[in-house]
Parts: sequence; structure tokens; C-alpha cells
Amino acid sequence: MKNSLQVAGGVVGAVIGFVATLLLLELIGFGNRADPILSGVLALLVFAPGGAIAGLLLGTAFARRLRGGENSDGFLRNSLKASTVLIALCAAAGTTYYVYAITTATPWLNPNAPNPLLVFEVRLPAGMALPSSARDMAAELQTDLNTMPGEIRSDLFRRDDDRPVITGQVQLAFRTAHRQLEIKIKDQPDRLYLIGLSARAPHTPEFGVWQANRDGSEIRYRARWPGQN
Repeated sequence: MKNSLQVAGGVVGAVIGFVATLLLLELIGFGNRADPILSGVLALLVFAPGGAIAGLLLGTAFARRLRGGENSDGFLRNSLKASTVLIALCAAAGTTYYVYAITTATPWLNPNAPNPLLVFEVRLPAGMALPSSARDMAAELQTDLNTMPGEIRSDLFRRDDDRPVITGQVQLAFRTAHRQLEIKIKDQPDRLYLIGLSARAPHTPEFGVWQANRDGSEIRYRARWPGQN
């Protein structure tokens, strides 16, 4: 490209002009301390872009002089080419940052709102005693992103024939398909149940089917989202 030096000079000049304008505004104490947000917006979206345009024109002109006045496309056209390159670079940088932000963002299941709940029932093997108090039990949701203590609802304990049924709930904070629920009961071995909800854990009004555990107990569960029963 015959005029690549001038285009490059314009791009470099624009970057220098943008940064230099921000530094100058900082040195002279530009801004209203009572409204720093407005001052920042003016600096970033008005004054600094103006400095970038000035730097682009100066950089293009300086590169043109370095070539001894050789100019096949003209000063204005080279300045426009430098502007196009600069816009493309900004767009690429913005896209890269957006992709990075999306891929590294915390995968909240329900951002800026209360967490959904995993509501569960565990049916113990026949003949086992029903725990007398929630203090004798603990529940913990374990995922590849976090662990979350659960709430045991002793007021909802019941029996299905001779099988005790314990109930509880625990918050679903993150979007992940890797979930398991650990139930601890005093004087009994700990129990671990795989939770087969999808990563987004959609609301379901009814419990799923009972799922057998290898110790003879069973679990069923559903996801309950805020504002839904």
C-alpha cells in the first residue's frame, strides 16, 4: 500500500491525541466534583475523541512530510483511510472484550433477582426413624461452582406408610448442570443424591418422579422460581 505510512501515522496520532487529551484534562483539573459522572462522560465521549481527530490529522500530515510530499491519494483520503482503520481496530477490541466478558462472567442463574430454590423430598428406607428435629439434619447442595447450605423443613415431615419423608429446600445460585445434594442425619450414614436438573433449572410446579439411591432411600425434587408456586 503506497500510503500505508500515512495511514499508520494517522492511527498512531489518533491514539496519542486521545490519551494526551485525557492526561491534559487531568492535569488542569477538568470536571465538576459534584458531578464526576457527567465530567467523565464529557471527557471520554467529547473532548478525548476531539483530541483523537486532531491527532489523526496531525499524524497523517507528519507521515506525509516524512515521505517528502509523495502522496498518491491526497491528505484527506489518507485521513479517511486512517479513520476507517481506527474504527475497525476499535470494533475488534470491543468485540474481543465483549467475548471475554461473556465467557468469564459469573454464571448467575437469575441475575439481579432472588435465587430460585431446589425443593426436595427424601424418602428414607422402611423402618427407619423419622428425625425428631431439623437440628439433627443438614443438607448441602454441591456444584462445580459452589456449595450452598440447605434449609430443612421439619414442619413438613411425614410418613409414606412405614417410610419417613423429610423435606427441605436450598438456593440455586449458579447456572450449571453439575449438582448433587448431600443429606446428613444424626446417627446415620451420609447420603449423596445426584440432581438431574438442566443448567438453567426451569421452574416446575410439580415434583419429579422418585429416584432411587443405592442405600434404599429415594429423592424427588423440583425447581421453584421466585413469584411462582
